[in-house]
Amino acid sequence: MKLIRKRNIYLSGPMTGLPEFNYPTFYRVAAQLRQSGHRVYNPAEFPYDGDPNDFPIRKAFASYCNFICLEADTMVMLPGWERSKGALAERQLALNCAIDIIEWRGAL
Repeated sequence: MKLIRKRNIYLSGPMTGLPEFNYPTFYRVAAQLRQSGHRVYNPAEFPYDGDPNDFPIRKAFASYCNFICLEADTMVMLPGWERSKGALAERQLALNCAIDIIEWRGAL
């Protein structure tokens, strides 16, 4: 699917249990989408200076949900999302909010 109009995109995908929490993939995809002119909410950029294993998940989800429900018009699902509890929850929220969902395949 080719995106023509500029979108407000939320990136969703697996983090827990992956090397570097899969941040390199999140950063690479976000950069590519931004280069195409889209506004991207990348959860890997959530500001947190503490131990990543002690991440404030409730605060993070509140921020993510706010963007998904109030600003996003598209959710891009990164590879492996179907095995991630967090990504599955984000996808369900997007479905409930009638947001477009696109699986990332290297380009939009």
